[in-house]
Amino acid sequence: MSRKYANPPIIEAVCEFRLSPETPWDPTIAGLLYEKLKDEFPRKDHRPIRQLSAESEKERTAPRIPVEDRALFFATDDKSLVQVGSRLLSVNCLKPYPSWNVFHSKISKALEALQETVAIKGFQTIRLRYIDRIEIPGTKVELDDYFDFAPRVGNNLPRELAAFFVGCLVSFSEGRDACRIELTNAVPEREGHSAYRLTTEYFLDEAGAVTPEKALAWLEQAHEAAGKIFEGCIKDALREIFDGTE
Repeated sequence: MSRKYANPPIIEAVCEFRLSPETPWDPTIAGLLYEKLKDEFPRKDHRPIRQLSAESEKERTAPRIPVEDRALFFATDDKSLVQVGSRLLSVNCLKPYPSWNVFHSKISKALEALQETVAIKGFQTIRLRYIDRIEIPGTKVELDDYFDFAPRVGNNLPRELAAFFVGCLVSFSEGRDACRIELTNAVPEREGHSAYRLTTEYFLDEAGAVTPEKALAWLEQAHEAAGKIFEGCIKDALREIFDGTE
């Protein structure tokens, strides 16, 4: 995020470009992209990815889960990868998160390769997602001591939550963009700790509102906004943990 921590909680960062239906696409594009990116992402694979969707409510049909075959290009350390699907380009960085500058460089290289290969007519959406896994010492944690974004439990309800999920959608740039914030409990990896997953996903909510030439500039704005959202979700007690002073 915008503030640097000695022990950042990010376990995955994802930047995803979904191209407009008008953008031409064919099965050879993944191979052409690999040739441009193989110096940094030499190991390739492909996997079927299930994407949950549903038919329109008016038709009242059963939900369907289409399967999309994606090409995956991995860096030699397997800590970053590029995914290519139908009108889709995604760049992932896994833990340890290197830095925004490094992540941005990978995104820029992958997008440049795509622009050299495909005549991009527009973007359906662009997404910048950060997934944070947070562990706090203690098995009974008062969430309000660590989070400024947490479930509110009334005085007449039990205080010990076995599980929870809280989320919201915030509008930005007069509705052009939005940011989804989600917090849920998780299974701790360390004994005597409590674990939580915080997801911050800033995305283009107005299809076609950002041109291909402005995509990287939009990402800088998205990164800044996502960083402020993250900092707004946490309190100093968590910052001390991320700085290694717990």
